[in-house]
Amino acid sequence: MAAQDQRTFSILLLALFASMLGLGIIVPLLPLYAENLGASGVWIGLIFSGFSVSRFIFMPFVGSLSDQMGRKAFIATGLFLYGLFSLGFLVATSPVTLSLLRFGQGFGAAMIIPIAQAYAGDISPLAKEGKYMGLFSVALFSGFGLGPLMGGVLRDLYGIEAGIYALSALAFSAFVIVCLFLPEIQLHRQNPSVPSKGLKALLSMLASKIARGLIVFRFTTAMCRGAIITFVPIFAHNKLQLSSSQIGVVISSHILITSALMMPFGTLADKVNRKALIIIGGLLFSGLIFVLPSIRTFLELLLLSLLSGAFGALVLPAATAVMVEEGRVHGMGAAMSLFNMSMSLGLVCGPLVAGWLTDTLGLNSAFYIFGTLGVLGLAFFTLNFQASRD
Repeated sequence: MAAQDQRTFSILLLALFASMLGLGIIVPLLPLYAENLGASGVWIGLIFSGFSVSRFIFMPFVGSLSDQMGRKAFIATGLFLYGLFSLGFLVATSPVTLSLLRFGQGFGAAMIIPIAQAYAGDISPLAKEGKYMGLFSVALFSGFGLGPLMGGVLRDLYGIEAGIYALSALAFSAFVIVCLFLPEIQLHRQNPSVPSKGLKALLSMLASKIARGLIVFRFTTAMCRGAIITFVPIFAHNKLQLSSSQIGVVISSHILITSALMMPFGTLADKVNRKALIIIGGLLFSGLIFVLPSIRTFLELLLLSLLSGAFGALVLPAATAVMVEEGRVHGMGAAMSLFNMSMSLGLVCGPLVAGWLTDTLGLNSAFYIFGTLGVLGLAFFTLNFQASRD
């Protein structure tokens, strides 16, 4: 990568880290803020889901448009809108208002992460996609992992409003960084074989067996993660009798170990078979879900959390690098948008399905079913990947 591209990549990562730090700040604050406005449990679920639903709706269209019009304007617009909708929390008067604001935040976020990822894919050197997608993921996970801690401290010291101001300030700061220092690039237009229209790019991407396999795998993995994030705290509290602080340590350890290992595993993905890394990491991650019902102590749950974070870190850079390869053929914006859209849909469906399974079959059965779902998603990817090579 040329020196100019390295500087550009560093600016992109700085803006991404700031925006993800802001995104993470709201995680521990929003449920409390919603309760203060009279939100029931169902409303809190809707408020959280509205963000992912909005991203799911808008990401494929925004990604395809960025293949034609450039990345910078979309990233900057998304950051500005995210900051603006975040400020709206300060004047929200009801759960309905919060739901609409979260939907608006999701619209802004649809222009940030997938388009920034497409930008990173555009400037990543050939045969080093894993390394640079690993660096991208480090900024993503470290910002999001530190955000809840920052949000909790701000609330304890200055109140919920301080967290909202910090969230908005970080989004606007990232907006200024992008506007002033991030150059527009034309690499998204250099491959004449990439479809020129948004719908054609999406259809071309979906026609690829490798892309379809990755999208389904990403969806099922996200469903598993969404279910775990939602119901492991309940499992830890009700079955293991853990404190809120212990549960927080378990969740944070998962995110932070994932962030710490993204770079070395990304470099590894450039040196060994990426399909093998995806299969090995995916199997180990799904296997840990089967182990969850047998956990009996805090230390066992903490170890499982660390291992699942490590196995997730083994998979993501390799999977993203393969998607970058597909994006160079079919359109980078379309590729990254579909990749992230499948994650958003999984994060919406996972908690809902897990909740239904828990109510009907019990929490342990839900974990077993989601472990099976993870294996099935991995099998679908493997079969499609192999078929594309035959």
